[in-house]
Amino acid sequence: MNILSIQSRVAYGHVGNAAAVFPLQRLGFDVWPIDTVGFSNHLGYDTWSGRVHEPAELAEILDGLARLGVLERCDAVLSGYLGAAGTGAVVLDAVARVRAANPRALYCCDPVMGDREGGLFVGPDIPPVFDGLTAAADIALPNAFELEQLTGGSTATLAAALEAVDRLRRSGPDLVIVTSLRRQDGPAGRIEVLGVDQDGAWLATTPSLNCPTFGAGDTFAALFLGHYLRDRSLETALARAVSAIYAVVEASSEAGTEELRIIAAQDALVAAEPRFTPVKVR
Repeated sequence: MNILSIQSRVAYGHVGNAAAVFPLQRLGFDVWPIDTVGFSNHLGYDTWSGRVHEPAELAEILDGLARLGVLERCDAVLSGYLGAAGTGAVVLDAVARVRAANPRALYCCDPVMGDREGGLFVGPDIPPVFDGLTAAADIALPNAFELEQLTGGSTATLAAALEAVDRLRRSGPDLVIVTSLRRQDGPAGRIEVLGVDQDGAWLATTPSLNCPTFGAGDTFAALFLGHYLRDRSLETALARAVSAIYAVVEASSEAGTEELRIIAAQDALVAAEPRFTPVKVR
């Protein structure tokens, strides 16, 4: 199976395609990366260099793939950090072309905008673009902060989070996964992932680890999409993706590194049995 992944690239560390490509390959997928930016490292460091790639440049790469006649073999499009607002149109064009060539293909949108700790880390012209991208998506994977940005809702309680998810689902995506959920009525010292589709809602809970998690959302989105493509089961994909990303973050915490230990923890990406089991909450 083949996945077209449109997101950022860094030379050092693991965010964007540098966080998504290897896990998907380890799961057995061929990945066609289109890099929206080329940076030395993620922007959480004091210094970085590189540039945002122009949307026209990305469109040329997409045209090249179309001329090869390979889009009919594309099983999913995954998008993340855009870099420029105009890149949203390129993503939508990619999704339209892939769906025309392969109607069973899925579009998975990770609306990378910010997080609870740092707020928005993209320009003010980027968040509105994700309204259109999530509307076109089959799967949306916002973190709790991004869900609130997209819907104007709250994730303070489970009921509020479910209401916000339902609002987002009504705008387009059938399946919504909310990461980094820390609610007032939730368990202390734990972090949750909420998954909702037409069949119900599931909540996966893990211990909260104290370590840098830049790129964890990008890695998780790739893992979830990969596992979901196998049998289209939200519950199964959620269990496997949550267990795998926890193992990566756990290895990073134990090593005391500033970057995710994706390579060191790679065997956990394909573990036979998930470590955490989601609970149905609706």
